[in-house]
Amino acid sequence: MLDLCPVCLGERRPCFRATLLARYDVEYFLCERCGLLQTESPYWLADAYERAITDEGTGLATRNIEIARKLACLLYFCFDRGGLYLDMAGGYGMLTRLMRDTGFDFYWSDQYCQTLFDRGFRLMHVKPLFTAVTAFEVLEHIVDPLRTVQEWMNEVQASALIFSTELYWGQQPPQPGTWDYYALSTVQHISFYNRRTLQALAGKLSLCLCSTGTLHILSRQRISPVLFNLLTSRLSHLLAPFIRRAMHPKTLDDSRLISTRRLSLGSR
Repeated sequence: MLDLCPVCLGERRPCFRATLLARYDVEYFLCERCGLLQTESPYWLADAYERAITDEGTGLATRNIEIARKLACLLYFCFDRGGLYLDMAGGYGMLTRLMRDTGFDFYWSDQYCQTLFDRGFRLMHVKPLFTAVTAFEVLEHIVDPLRTVQEWMNEVQASALIFSTELYWGQQPPQPGTWDYYALSTVQHISFYNRRTLQALAGKLSLCLCSTGTLHILSRQRISPVLFNLLTSRLSHLLAPFIRRAMHPKTLDDSRLISTRRLSLGSR
């Protein structure tokens, strides 16, 4: 039986081997058709997720602040400003908190990590009907990207996925030791994408792809690539303060809501 790609069902071939966590000798497989590169079945994930947020994740805060600024621009100009949004694999909830502080109705979901910033805004607190799902630095952790994206969007009836992942360029992926994104010391990254992979995902899901750098959108509606590039460029620094003034930040309202919930639970 052929080893088939989970995205496009193309044939996969061994590409190279690498040593993970200094003790796992792991083979990587490349899809000849769409360019998806994946490790062999990741039997080491129990070790990898002993801590959901690794010590090496020193850029966590800066990355979330930058993503929140660009995301606010995209949602304000390209999506429903008053819609519901769900951050999948939301980690400590920092992005959800930043987006709510800007004024967007954001919630989070994460099976591995307990939130520190947004305990009151987990998916269970709202009805499943969302404008879009976000997933930043998540798809490289996924074994079956096509099925997972389908499940995310179907679960909350979302019409778009806004996500980030670093792409490799060209027909062949970089060799181990030449690309930090393999994250060989943390071993949580198991899937790596080319632009062709994202195009294949879009085709399978009947969605439009818009992509620039590490930021990507799969959406039922077509988004202008020119507008997408502008909103995620340095222009976002100028637009972010305007958006925050135009929206109604939820910081104080959320504090009152959480207090009311706590009092209500305490009175039972």
